[in-house]
Amino acid sequence: MSNRQIDNDSTEQANSNKSQDASFDFQALTPDLILDAIESLAVYPETGLLALNSYENRVYQFRCDRGNRYVVKFYRPHRWSEEQIQEEHDYALALAAEDIPIAVPAIIDGKTLHHYQGYKFTLFPSIGGRAFEVDNLDQLESVGRFIGRIHQYASKQAFQYREPVSSKILGDDALAYLQQSGQVADGISQQFFTVAEQVLDKAKSAMSGHQFPTIRLHGDLHPSNILWTPDGPGFVDLDDARQGPAVQDIWMMLTGDRSQRLLQLDVLLEGYQEFYDFDQGQLALVEPLRALRMLHYNAWLSKRWQDPAFPMNFPWFGDIKYWEQQTLAFKEQLAALDEAPLSLMGY
Repeated sequence: MSNRQIDNDSTEQANSNKSQDASFDFQALTPDLILDAIESLAVYPETGLLALNSYENRVYQFRCDRGNRYVVKFYRPHRWSEEQIQEEHDYALALAAEDIPIAVPAIIDGKTLHHYQGYKFTLFPSIGGRAFEVDNLDQLESVGRFIGRIHQYASKQAFQYREPVSSKILGDDALAYLQQSGQVADGISQQFFTVAEQVLDKAKSAMSGHQFPTIRLHGDLHPSNILWTPDGPGFVDLDDARQGPAVQDIWMMLTGDRSQRLLQLDVLLEGYQEFYDFDQGQLALVEPLRALRMLHYNAWLSKRWQDPAFPMNFPWFGDIKYWEQQTLAFKEQLAALDEAPLSLMGY
């Protein structure tokens, strides 16, 4: 199946589910229902449910009566198809079989994806660890080594069902949703959409000018999705796994000013290149990908606004000050798209 076909199929699915996505919330997912779902797998919690930091899905940690710690994840209905979720699970299990430290779904009665009263859910054995320190260069090199190993394996075949990294899905569709939502504050909407359209046009132009092989990606590989364990990094949350260019799993590791990002990139790639070749030409995609992420993030908040968890946790989203800040951020991103890409000698 081609990326274009996956893109079209994903867009049709997204359009058919748009109204369901907008109206859905997790209010029916009560503690009793959660416990009943877990116990339907003959796993019996002996502690309370600790809610983990997730808004798209609902994720809880607990210890069972046999002393094992688990994370249970309830998927937001209508977002991913069963085939897409199962492909994510199969990918995680395959990576783990390659001795890559990644959170994998528990296999219970031969299955990783379970159903209870209309919800899809999965149990994961809990990975303990502390926060990954992106400014710790030793840790960063180790993370780069494991990303290289992940990409080495990931390049062997393509996703069949997961969405691709696409300027249409992450850019055009996101901007169109924001324009139709009516949630951008009136006093700043014209300015915001003017600069957002300019940013998207420039990002799409930059991406269309570069063609790189695509591989299976983590898709959302920022530092918070890496835990530091006694044995090194542990990777979590493949919920946004996609098909796309390798640099998508690298650029979110880079923070600070240009000199800091160059140092981090140098260290990261030193480990990465031990296992998989990186085409430095992909660095031209860093700022376009950042632009798409900015648009996608704002559209995501807008799409989920009917879920009571979002106004509660993102109360500033509807304020004009937020959209003034976003307008400024998009102006800065417009300038960043005109800058020379990051570049390292020797790669």
